Amino acid sequence: MESHGSHAAVIEFEQPCPIRDVLDRIGDQWSLLVLEALEGRTLRFSELLRELGDISKQMLSKTLKHLEQDGYIQRTVYPEVPPRVEYNLNDLGRSFLVPMKQLVTWAAENHRAICDARAMHKANSCQSSPYAPR
Repeated sequence: MESHGSHAAVIEFEQPCPIRDVLDRIGDQWSLLVLEALEGRTLRFSELLRELGDISKQMLSKTLKHLEQDGYIQRTVYPEVPPRVEYNLNDLGRSFLVPMKQLVTWAAENHRAICDARAMHKANSCQSSPYAPR
């Protein structure tokens, strides 16, 4: 809290836990893919839609709004007919690429082990279940 004369500025966060707050947003199904698609380039909505493939227009719109709201991307509207809208990473979005790539690399390197552990857990759970067929 900073004190300026008789006024005190208090910063209140909607979500007081930074990890939960950040992961809630970027941990959804599409945000990382959108950020990755925008790496080093500026794309229009239709280009992002084609790039991502199986995302709906509504979900892409929602994801872009959230990423813009949180300061990862910049949305630029050009006063043309029809309006041209472009999206690109801003400084915060570009800074997030470093830890994001580390996570993507870790996930790729460990995905097989995770899938194997899930399969083993499922097999063990079925065998130890009192309802498992004998």
